[in-house]
Amino acid sequence: MIIQRFKAVFGFLLLIALASTSWTQTASNWPTSPVKFVLSQPSGSGPDNVARLLGERLAKKLDQAIVIDNKPGGQNIIGAQFAARSAPDGQTFYFATTAALVTNKFLFKIMPYDPSKDFVPVAFIAKSPFGVLVKNESPITSIQDLINQSKASPGKLTIANEGPRTFGGIIARVLNSRSKMQANLVPYASVSVAVQDVLGGHADAIVADLASTAQLVKQGRMRLLAVTAGKRVAGWEQTPSLAELFPNFEMTGWFAIVAPVGTPANVIQRMNTEVNLLLADADLSQRMLTIGPIAEAMGTPARVDAFLKQEMDRWAEVSKEIGLLPE
Repeated sequence: MIIQRFKAVFGFLLLIALASTSWTQTASNWPTSPVKFVLSQPSGSGPDNVARLLGERLAKKLDQAIVIDNKPGGQNIIGAQFAARSAPDGQTFYFATTAALVTNKFLFKIMPYDPSKDFVPVAFIAKSPFGVLVKNESPITSIQDLINQSKASPGKLTIANEGPRTFGGIIARVLNSRSKMQANLVPYASVSVAVQDVLGGHADAIVADLASTAQLVKQGRMRLLAVTAGKRVAGWEQTPSLAELFPNFEMTGWFAIVAPVGTPANVIQRMNTEVNLLLADADLSQRMLTIGPIAEAMGTPARVDAFLKQEMDRWAEVSKEIGLLPE
């Protein structure tokens, strides 16, 4: 009996040792094949453009192709669930947004993935401020004009957004609350449709991410009234932040790379190092800024983890302020 138990324990320990050796070899030789970035947004979207820009240069560093795997839909849930269930072998990463890793926790009672338990932080990429915009021909020339007009005609001024339970929609709700406006918040199926309605004069303003609207502002088709960052944004210094009117107003989207839990630490550290080196390159940062987001190398995976926890706490307060309940 003792001999049989010894054999069983020895066999179990041998399996653990072999598995550990396999993971170590994977990490030391990584990457051995193309690396996949899963995205919850469609091709051509702001996050997709940033991921492809970064992936193009990262591929040269790693000597392996970076494959962008777009899995949009379900308010990020489809892509996030797929990434969470991927093998933790270092070949699949999730190019995540604020919604997938933080705000969805306050929108859904039940999700098929847990952003805190199913992923490990790898690297922070960039912050993506939102803006309050009008068409260029609009008589509204400042954020104060917008607020004044809304208060003068309660319920008449319309602000387009992607819906009350999306990032842009939540920002619009907080703006309505803190400014004491009574603007009519009109939901749309997508930013592109909302933008077209603003340009066509069917909505007075829009809350949207700069990544989706920056080129329209630069083309002179839209006017940026304010940004949602805690301070003025690089490249848009002439535009005030909402924090200048409403202290501590900071609602900024962001991008971060995370990996399925269990991914080898060596792989995570290598990816973190390479991404941070790329983000320090002035040319890459400038190209990213033309898309909209502001490159920001946050440092170690531990620092990214701390940031994500702070965001959870902050959004818990925002959700309470506007009465946002999970459904």
